[in-house]
Amino acid sequence: MRITEAAQRLGTSPRMLRYRDMLGLLPPVREATRAPGRAPGGRPRGHRRFAEDELAAVAHALAIEQRYDITPAALAFGLKVLAEPGVRAEVAELGRRIGRITPPPARALDFEQERALRLLRLPPGGAPRGRRD
Repeated sequence: MRITEAAQRLGTSPRMLRYRDMLGLLPPVREATRAPGRAPGGRPRGHRRFAEDELAAVAHALAIEQRYDITPAALAFGLKVLAEPGVRAEVAELGRRIGRITPPPARALDFEQERALRLLRLPPGGAPRGRRD
């Protein structure tokens, strides 16, 4: 189906569907659904046709945006964070710096190393003060 009908079925506008396409929130275009040739910027020329699976993907995105009160641009960035390890690492570092993400738990080897260091600092005699065996 064409973009106008798809927009009506989804309760949005053709302009909003084009915006979502620009943000990468629509499934990739199947070449057979567009007229031959390329538009400026290398995009396929012609009219996009929407299949049922594409409508379902857009409806899912709309539901996520409504449920979490976010914009299409925020959702697109969230997908970028999930898909690109470098972006994910930088966002995680920011989260740690501003206190929104707690540091990862200490690894088991780190725990054992700290335990061994504590044991090495025991007073002469080997038992901690206050303990009697």
